[in-house]
Amino acid sequence: MTALFGPTDAVERAHALREAGVSGVFTFEGPHDVFTPLTLASTVGGLDLMTNVAIAFPRNPIHLAHQAVDHQLLCGGRFTLGLGTQVRAQVEKRFGAEFDPPVARMRELVAALRAIFEAWRTGERLRFEGRYYRHTLMTPTFSPPPGFDPIPIFVGALGPRLTRMTAEVADGLLVMPFGSKRFLHEVTMPAVEAGLAAAGRDRGAFAVVPEVIVSVAEVDPDHTAARRLLAFYGSTPAYRPVLDAHGWGELQPELNALSKQGRWAEMGRLIDDDVLHTIAACGSAGDIAAHIRDRVGGVSDRVCLYQPGPIAVDSLGEIIDALGA
Repeated sequence: MTALFGPTDAVERAHALREAGVSGVFTFEGPHDVFTPLTLASTVGGLDLMTNVAIAFPRNPIHLAHQAVDHQLLCGGRFTLGLGTQVRAQVEKRFGAEFDPPVARMRELVAALRAIFEAWRTGERLRFEGRYYRHTLMTPTFSPPPGFDPIPIFVGALGPRLTRMTAEVADGLLVMPFGSKRFLHEVTMPAVEAGLAAAGRDRGAFAVVPEVIVSVAEVDPDHTAARRLLAFYGSTPAYRPVLDAHGWGELQPELNALSKQGRWAEMGRLIDDDVLHTIAACGSAGDIAAHIRDRVGGVSDRVCLYQPGPIAVDSLGEIIDALGA
């Protein structure tokens, strides 16, 4: 799967990506609404659709449930609702919503969505009363037709507590793009296994979907856009554990200080080649495919390609062909 970047070219790009061999498209919470491009891409057909991710806490579960059902109906059962917590500053200062406690709040939100879907599917009374969400009224006027396919709920997570909770209650984990092979296998997967064991769940029924930042040398020889993206992620305290796993933890406060001064261009220059090639898949199509196979092998057979900026469809097609080989 790979990204749609906005609504204006969503249909055309979805067509082109499908022809290039992409199995699905996802959107992220950036400068455009996370659902609108998927609404448009649903007209193309033959593609899986996923929010990767919709920021959960500023949204009401009823709103999320309606959006999910509508998109499931539009695409014929190929929609996945991907949710994320974001970080405290973004949720509280940008969205003006409550953040704490994120793990408990996300657990309850997933449960609320399950209850809403079940009430719509069966026609039974909606009765969900939690600490953060309460839904006890649903009349036929506001209920969608009950024949929609089950809607998978995936959660994006980085830290071990949220990762473990995701494995306990969600249908899948969206592995954050700021990561590495070491972090995936030594931190993420043990937390997944612990969550599955705690809930008595089978690994085969739970999807782990890594997202990997890709940068094509032919388009950006020095991978400037990828370095700036890694610097942006690396400046955030929540992502320091990835850097710590490789002994680069002190880079995080240095990047953070520059970000507070608005010195974004300088930040990218602090991402050296070791950091770049550990966290991002860079180079030719073959190089990128080899990095991805080495990183996610034994964990997942599906991967999301994160582009720092739109990559030409032909280049994406070459990466897909190389992965298939």
